[in-house]
Formats: sequence, C-alpha cells, structure tokens
Amino acid sequence: MIRTEARTMDSNCRIDFQPLGRRIHTQNGANIFQVARDDRVGLASTCGGKGTCGKCKVRIVSGEVSPSDEREKRALSVEEIAQGYRLACLTKVYGDLKVEIPIESLVVAQRVQLSGEGKGTVVDPAIRAITVSLSRPSREDSRSDQVRLTEYLAENHGLADIHIDLYVQRRLSVILRQNEWRAKIALHGSEVVTAARAEDRLLGLAADLGTTSIAAYLTDLQTGEILATKGMMNPQIAYGEDVISRIAYAMDHDGEALQKTVVDGLNRLIGELCSAPGLSPDGIAEVVLVGNTAMHHLFLGLPVRQLILAPYVPAASDALYTKARDIGMAVSPGAYVHTMPNIAGFVGADHVAMLLAAGLKDTNATTIGIDIGTNTEITLSANGQLSSCSCASGPAFEGAHIKNGMRAAAGAIEKVRIDGDLVTLQTINDQPPVGLCGSGILDAVAQLLGAGIIDAMGKLKSHPCVRQTEAGKEFVLATREASGTGKDITLTEKDISEIQLAKGAIASGINILLSKANIAWHEVGQFIIAGAFGTYIDVTSAISIGMLPPLPLQRFSQVGNAAGVGAKLGLISKTQRQMAVDIARRVNYVELTSYPGYPKVYANALRFAPATNWRENG
Repeated sequence: MIRTEARTMDSNCRIDFQPLGRRIHTQNGANIFQVARDDRVGLASTCGGKGTCGKCKVRIVSGEVSPSDEREKRALSVEEIAQGYRLACLTKVYGDLKVEIPIESLVVAQRVQLSGEGKGTVVDPAIRAITVSLSRPSREDSRSDQVRLTEYLAENHGLADIHIDLYVQRRLSVILRQNEWRAKIALHGSEVVTAARAEDRLLGLAADLGTTSIAAYLTDLQTGEILATKGMMNPQIAYGEDVISRIAYAMDHDGEALQKTVVDGLNRLIGELCSAPGLSPDGIAEVVLVGNTAMHHLFLGLPVRQLILAPYVPAASDALYTKARDIGMAVSPGAYVHTMPNIAGFVGADHVAMLLAAGLKDTNATTIGIDIGTNTEITLSANGQLSSCSCASGPAFEGAHIKNGMRAAAGAIEKVRIDGDLVTLQTINDQPPVGLCGSGILDAVAQLLGAGIIDAMGKLKSHPCVRQTEAGKEFVLATREASGTGKDITLTEKDISEIQLAKGAIASGINILLSKANIAWHEVGQFIIAGAFGTYIDVTSAISIGMLPPLPLQRFSQVGNAAGVGAKLGLISKTQRQMAVDIARRVNYVELTSYPGYPKVYANALRFAPATNWRENG
C-alpha cells in the first residue's frame, strides 16, 4: 500500500526483511535503505543510497510506504513497479512492513583474494622483542618497576632513554609479579609498546584495506611466520561501493561514521584471526596497513574533500605512525599503526606495496605493473626510472553500472564462451547464474567481439541471442529458465559502453607512460597484473578488446594480492619498510588529464580495435 500523506515519527514500527528472517524495529518515516545499512542487512548499492544506481531494489510484500518518484520510475521497469518493486533508498516506511530482497539485491560474501606472489626477505622487524628477567624488590632494593626495567635494558642491552607507554606500564607491574619477574617486552625505537609473558608470541598484523574487501595477515614478528589469514568485505560498502561515493558521503555527513565502520570491521577480523589457543589481540604489537589514498584517509579520519577537487592533493602522503588506541583498534593499547606512504591523490600505499612485493624498483627489464579496479594504478619501470599514473576506469569491473553486474560471489558468471548460437557459461561455485562479475563481463565482451556480434564501437549486430528492448539492444547470456533469479541475464549495449570507457582509460594510461618514456609497447619485457580482479581475468580476453597490449602471454604475470604481500614485507622487515618509502619518493606521478593530446589518445583507445589501440613509440 502506498501512503500519500505524511505521518508523524513518534511511533515505532518494524520491518521484516525476507528471505533473511531479519526483523528490525525503527520509526515511522524511516528510510528502508538506511535502516538496512545501520543494522548490517546486506543490501546492495553502488551509489551509497542516492537513488542513482538502482541496485537496492526490494519488493514491498505488505505494509505502507511512501509514494514512488520519477527516479524510481526511470530505474525500474513497468513490470517491476506493478509487482511492487521499489528502490529502498527512496522509500520510507509508515507502519509495520514486510520486504522481500531479491537475490540480485543481496550483498553476499565475495571471493576475497588473500594469496599473492612476491619476494622473500630477512626477518628484521621494526619492533624488537626482548625477554627480561628482573631482580625482585627488597628492603634494600626498592626501585620502581619502571626504573628496574630501564636500568636492566641499559645494563644488558645498551639501551638508554627508554620510555614506557602508560598503558604498558599499568600492565607491566601485574605481569612481572605474576611471572617470577620475567616478561617479554616489545620496543618501538626507544618506547616500550607491549608487555607480555615471556612465553607469549609477539604478534603483528598486516592489512590491505581495499575499497571492496579487506585482507589481513596475523604474523609472528620474531620468526616472520604467517599464523592466520582472513578476508572480509569492506563494511564501508554500505555507504557506497566506489571511492567517490564514500568521499561524497563523508563530505555530506560526518566522515566519522565511515572511519568507525571500517575500524569495527577490522576489529572483528582481528578477533577471528586470534581465535586459536595462545593468540590474543592484546599480543599484537604493531599493525602495518596499506590502501588507496582515499581508504587511507578515511581510515585515519583525515579530510577527503581535496581528493576529488583538482589538483587532487592528499592531506598526507608520507608514512605515518599512529597509536592504535587513537584510531580505536583492538590490539595492544601501546601498539602503533604504520601506514605506508602514498604517491598521489589516486595512487596510494597499496600500489607502493605492490611495487615493493613485485620488485619493480630493482628490475632491469622494462616492466609494467598494474592493479585494475575502480581506480586503476599503473607503473612503468624503465631505464632506472619509475613513472605512475591513475586511470578512472570506473566500477564496471566490480559489477557496478552493469545491468546484471555483481561482485565475484557465488552464482556470478566468471567465464563466457560463444560458439555460433551456443553460449557456455562458468559461474563461481557452479551455481545457477545470477549476474556477471568483472572477469565474466570482460570475457563476454571479448567473445562478442571475436564472434563478430559487436563492432569496433561496441554496437550489437543481428544474432539469435540479440534482442531489442525499450532501453536498447541486449545480448541474452542466460534465459530466465536457466538463471538463478528467474529473470534473463543479459549484457546491454550500455554495459558494453561501460567496458569501453574502462578499457579506454587503462589503455590510454599505458600508452601515455610508454610515450613519455619513448618506449614502444612491444619492448615491454614483463607485465605484472595484481589484485583480485587481475587474478581471475583471462589475459587473452583483455588483449583481444585492446585493454592490454598484445604481448606474448609468457610476458604476463598474475601475482594476486601483491599489496598484501608488500604490507607483510613492511611488517617483518624495517629494511623493506624503508624501501617502500624510497619507492614512493622515486615515482614520477603523471597526471593524465594534463598530458598534451590526452583526449585524442583516450578517444583512440575507446575503440575495440586492438591493432590500432597501441601506439608505436621509441
């Protein structure tokens, strides 16, 4: 039922979310999407609840809601409106409500990339562990615990001017008296940041804070052993699936909500990592975190407005040390969080960590390193120089702005093959198809191009699987009988256009870096593809649509979560940590939009014409 007049918000009501079986109590007049977000109901949205993406579609089973507006009528089909579908972000509740969330609108657990390839290193952490055995106090020796420890460190380890964190001092006295005056302490420079029993492990945490997912690695700081790894979706997704949406939310509201959301998520992850016997969050003496510049700023509570305003200057770019307790992290109260350096407004510490892990700083071969995502970072290592750029490739490869797009979760189409009239699909976990994830979208476009079903501008030609709709032409990948949603899974001309924009941005970025270095594309000796999306793409498909240069396949390496590997290197080796600082300082950042002739390069790269997408430099 549609409510056509306003009601007061002084009475409570409830919303039943099906098929989740979740009942949430709220107030009359509350926004359905905001209620879902605040109570962690997994409702999809790429726009952060602004009514522009159409992903938060729900069906009103019973109850009174606000009338629909023109935005909903544009986002939903006539058939969907007749069936009671609404956009949750544009709908208010007036009284008890029963809401059905269709499977395509549910946020389901995404495949999180934890593993990655990278170089090894000697274990030499910034945190130094020392086991101390102090003399007991007596009538003749009434020195304080503080003096007793600092004098021990001076006499036995040559350490002077030692400072003990207040939180550690509170704990140290108890530990010493309960453990025969023996303890293990952790030093960060001249500061004692953790105290534990002598037999306890000294732990560290490395984390890759991605826009979509978070990967975390619990490590023994004394041996470098990885004790546990865990991943989760970034809970900030409730405020928007891409960086720009989250920055916009932080600008319109208090950014504290985004900061608290991601820290709470990390703390839950830490609890899971430390669930094994003998492990405790209190034992984590240091955290090393990497992420793109926006995630870095949102995590630290830094202002983000300037990141989307020219000239896109970050609030901070150098490596930072921040007390974990000041951020709200549930680790040892005296521990520090080390955030690796950023390069520019849209090239962050995650890319620095990837370059560190992949060894681009030391390679002699002409090498390109790339991490494909909503914002794609590219670095060229050639002739002893490092040059980087960022490409606004958009969220299409995350499934956003695609009619049936979704994240890489169960039921997502990840591979497509077209042979005449036969379409063969492979889905994650072999579930019935419910949508397309990034690798599936890329495959589908490449297959359509290879089969001659689309032209160089992405327009669909006549084919038994192509149909005309009010919104334009679309290719049917799976019929409603074969899909897991009861609806056809299609790829529209608009979807193909989104891939054109993404691949054009990436190809033009590569071309410009090569052009500035006076290097021809075929002179690239190694091409490193990092990140979750890069792990699963078919490189042949990326080459065939002109997104990547047509190099021999053996020159490509898909290295997984190299950013996570780089974070781990920075955690267990202060030498590697300094190398990350050196990399960030060495990189020459290229602002593509300021490059002469960029519009022409970009326009040429938009065409699905691999033979002409790549410029001959050199």
